[in-house]
Amino acid sequence: MPPLPKRKLSRSRQGKRMSHTAYVKPSLSRCSTCQSLKRPHVMCPICGHYDGREIKSIKTQSEEV
Repeated sequence: MPPLPKRKLSRSRQGKRMSHTAYVKPSLSRCSTCQSLKRPHVMCPICGHYDGREIKSIKTQSEEV
């Protein structure tokens, strides 16, 4: 048989244990090129720029046709 606790853990003790697992919203910043929201220190998924330089060329629908 596995060991079992002698007493039920209180809600406050359970909350203290689980306090660090809360969801945190990611911080967002504006892209310097297209002004769309993006995560900081990450290439912009809309225009492909990072730190004022084009890292990846993103094709738009007008260029594909």
